[in-house]
Amino acid sequence: QVQLVESGGGLVQPGGSLRLSCTASESVSALDSMGWYRQVLGNQREMVAGKFPGDVTYYSDDLKGRATISRDNGKNTMYLQVDRMGSEDTAVYYCYAFYKGRKYWGQGTRVTVPS
Repeated sequence: QVQLVESGGGLVQPGGSLRLSCTASESVSALDSMGWYRQVLGNQREMVAGKFPGDVTYYSDDLKGRATISRDNGKNTMYLQVDRMGSEDTAVYYCYAFYKGRKYWGQGTRVTVPS
């Protein structure tokens, strides 16, 4: 029902900013919730940002204060911006969305911040 494609991964210099995009096959305004997970090598996949009904937002402790989740309805795209990136942020980032009671995932995009 919903296809999600991430982009914007790659190399980010320490202290730099990350901006990930997730383009959906459905209008992001129609999604029940949306957000991002990341998986550090050797670790469990963890939720890092989300937007929920009522415009409720969530950020993980690691990203709170330096991350922003947003969306562009016209482009069917949601974004994750993370400032002041460090090597600990190196991970594969996945976007997700809930639509009509079902959860959908993107394929992931790798982000590397050198030490």
